[in-house]
Amino acid sequence: MELKNIIFIIVFLAVFGFFAYSVNNLIKYLKVAKKKDDRFDNIPKRLKRVWNIAFAQTKLLRDPVAGTLHLLIFWGFVLFIFAVIETIFQGFYSPFSLSFLGPIYSLITLVQDLFGLLVILSIIFSLYRRFIQKVPRLVVDDHGMKDAAFILTLIMFIVISMYGQNASGFANNGMAYHESELRPISAFISGLFFTGPSSTTTFLYEFFWWMHILLIFGFLNYLPYSKHLHILSSIPNVFLANLDPVRNTIKKLNLDDENADTFGVADIDQFSWKQILDGYSCTECGRCTSVCPANTVGKSLSPRDIIVDIRKRTLEKAPLILEGKTEGELFEKTLVHNYVTDMQLWECTTCMACVQECPVMIEHIDSIVDMRRNLVLTESEFPAGLNPVFKSLETNFSPWAFSPADRAEWAAGMNIKSMAEDKDGEILFWVGCAGSFDDRYKKVSKAFATIMQKAGVNFRILGTEEKCNGDTARRLGNEYLAQMMMQENVETLNNYGVKKIVTACPHCFHSLKNEYPQFGGNFEVKHHTQFIDELLADGKIQMKKESEKHKVTYHDSCYLGRYNDVYESPRKSLNKVAGLDLVEMERNKSKGFCCGAGGGRMFLEDEEGGRINEERTKEALSTNADTIASACPFCMTMMTDGVKHYEKTEEVAVKDIAEIILENIN
Repeated sequence: MELKNIIFIIVFLAVFGFFAYSVNNLIKYLKVAKKKDDRFDNIPKRLKRVWNIAFAQTKLLRDPVAGTLHLLIFWGFVLFIFAVIETIFQGFYSPFSLSFLGPIYSLITLVQDLFGLLVILSIIFSLYRRFIQKVPRLVVDDHGMKDAAFILTLIMFIVISMYGQNASGFANNGMAYHESELRPISAFISGLFFTGPSSTTTFLYEFFWWMHILLIFGFLNYLPYSKHLHILSSIPNVFLANLDPVRNTIKKLNLDDENADTFGVADIDQFSWKQILDGYSCTECGRCTSVCPANTVGKSLSPRDIIVDIRKRTLEKAPLILEGKTEGELFEKTLVHNYVTDMQLWECTTCMACVQECPVMIEHIDSIVDMRRNLVLTESEFPAGLNPVFKSLETNFSPWAFSPADRAEWAAGMNIKSMAEDKDGEILFWVGCAGSFDDRYKKVSKAFATIMQKAGVNFRILGTEEKCNGDTARRLGNEYLAQMMMQENVETLNNYGVKKIVTACPHCFHSLKNEYPQFGGNFEVKHHTQFIDELLADGKIQMKKESEKHKVTYHDSCYLGRYNDVYESPRKSLNKVAGLDLVEMERNKSKGFCCGAGGGRMFLEDEEGGRINEERTKEALSTNADTIASACPFCMTMMTDGVKHYEKTEEVAVKDIAEIILENIN
C-alpha cells in the first residue's frame, strides 16, 4: 500500500466520521417535534413523484431559464458521482478504474466531460443572475449571498479540478485515452498544455487528484451547515411530501386532548418532524416569495423567510432541548413573535402560490395556519377586526352579522324547495354565506338556480339550516369555531341523506369536498362552473347562436384552481358563448394571481403595502376586456372594488360565469 493510500484512508475516515456526526445531529433535531405525522404510506407513488420532481425537475422547469440552469447543474453532479466513486476507490487502490464497464464507461466519461463544461457555463450565468443582474428573488441577506457565492465557486473548482486530473492523466498516458475512456474536452485541454508524459504532468495529476477529492469532501461536510443543506434533504423532503392530490387540506386539530396545554404552534418543538424537515430543505431560491401576492404588493410577508426562520430556530434551540435544558435566554423567545412576526402570519391569503412553486415540496401554509392557531386558540392574539367576525360566526353562523333566519330570502318567489320541505331532490345547492347575504352575490345564486331550473335539475337548498362551511374560521386559526360548524353541517347533511352537492363558492367547494371527510361528511361535490359545463355538454341548456361581441378575461380563483385543478370548466363554458372573445391575463391558471381575500383576508384591513386586489385588477384591465369573469364571491367583491379604484365601472363589468351563461341561454 502506497503512502498516498494510507493518507487517503485517514482523511476518508475523518471526513465521513464528521459527516455522520453532523447528519446524526440533524436527524436528532427532528425528534424534538411533538406533533405526529405519518409520511411513509404508498411508497410507489412517492418514488414516482421523486422521479418527476427531484430528478426530472418539473417544478423548476416552470421557469424555463432558471430551471434549465439548475437541471444542468443537478444532472452534471449526478453524473459526476461516477467520477467521485472512481476517485474514492483510487484512494484505496491507485490503479483502480471503472473501465471494466466497457462501452458503458465510454458513455459515462463522455457525458461527464461534456456536462462539466455545461456546469461551468451554468455556474457563471447563475453568478451573473445573482450578483450582477440581481434577480430580486435571488437577493437574500449578506450571509446568504456569501454562502451562495462560496457554494457556486466550490462547485466550479470541483469541475475544474476534474478537468485538470483528466487532462494530466491523458498526457501521462502518452497523449492517449485509457481503456474505454472518451473525454474529448479533457483531451483538447491536455493538447493545449502538454506534449506527453513528464514529471510535471505526474505532479499535476496528483495535485488535481487531491484537489478534486478534498474539494468534494469539503463540500460534503460544509453542506449540513449551509443553506445548501437542501442538497441532502430535498429528495427525502419530496418523497415525504403530502400525497393528497388536493393540496393544503388542513389537518384536523384534536381539541379534546386533555393533556394539551397549548394548541397550534408557538415554537419549533410543537411542529411535526416534517415541518422541521421543510426548514432543512429550503433552497432559499425565492420562488415562493416571488409569487406571493402579499410580498408582491410590498407587505412584509415572505414565505421563504418564514421557512428559513424555522430552520434557524431549530438549529438554535433543538440542541438545547436535547441536552435537557428548559431555561435561559433562548427559551425566553419563541418562533412566533421573535422570529416570525404576527403581521407576517396575518398577511397570508393562503393562495398556495408558494406551495405550487416550491421545487422541493415545502408546505408553507400548513406551518402558517398552525402558528395562527396558536395565536387564536392559545394566546387570543389576533387583529381586532376579527372580533366581530368570530362573534358573528359563533352566533349567526356566518362571518357577517345577518340573521340566520334570513339565509333563504334570496330565493323568495323562485319556487325553490328546502330539504326540510322535500328532501327527495337529486342534488343539494349549497348557497354559502355570500350567496345568501351579499347583495351582489345573491344575484349569482339566483342566476345559477335559474340555470338549473331551465335545465330541469331537481335540486334543493338547506335554507335556514345551512351554516358557514368553516373555511374562514379554519384558515384564520380558529379551529374551535371551524369544527363546530363543520360537525353541525355534517350532521344536518347526513340526516337528510345528502349525496351530491353543488356550490358557487370555491371555499365552500374545497371545504365540503376535501375537509368534511375528516368529520364524517363524504359527499360528491361540484363547483357550479363544473356543473354548468356538464349541462352544456349534455345539451340540457342551449346557447344563443348569436350574441353581442364581448371581450372577456377570466380570473382564476385560488381555491378552485391551484387547490383543486379546476381550470378548464369555466373556460370551456365561456368559449361556448357566441361573440365572446376570451383573453387571458399574463398570470393565469396555475400561475394565476390571488384576489387578496383568501385565508380570512376578506375581513382584514391592509396595514402595510399595497392592495392585492388592485394589483390583480390592473392586470385584468390591461387586457382591454369589457368584462372580468369570476367564479367566486370573494373574487367578485375584490375585483369589483379594484375596478372602482381605477374608476372603470362604466367601461368594465365584473360578472360571474353563471350570469354570463344565463344571459346567453336560449
